[in-house]
Amino acid sequence: MKMPGNMKNMMKQAEKMKAEMDRLQEEAGNKLLETVSGGGMVKVTAKAKGEIIAIEINDEVVESKDKEMIQDLIQAAVNEALREGQEAIKEEMSK
Repeated sequence: MKMPGNMKNMMKQAEKMKAEMDRLQEEAGNKLLETVSGGGMVKVTAKAKGEIIAIEINDEVVESKDKEMIQDLIQAAVNEALREGQEAIKEEMSK
């Protein structure tokens, strides 16, 4: 069964739009974010899509040997990076 020309054009446009959305989502997901916790004692660098690139822990925190505090600071910074990443992607996609 042949599709009318108009339908073919609509299908091509839909494919183009999907490809463009995929490209934009990929670009937005690769945006780098830096978050901190504990007043800068822990810094997390992540891609907006949720990939953690680096975690930096201040020497003072390590020297404190307070394992529970270190875990809390890392968790807070990572969660903030993930939240900001989701927000950045949502913001880019709404443009």
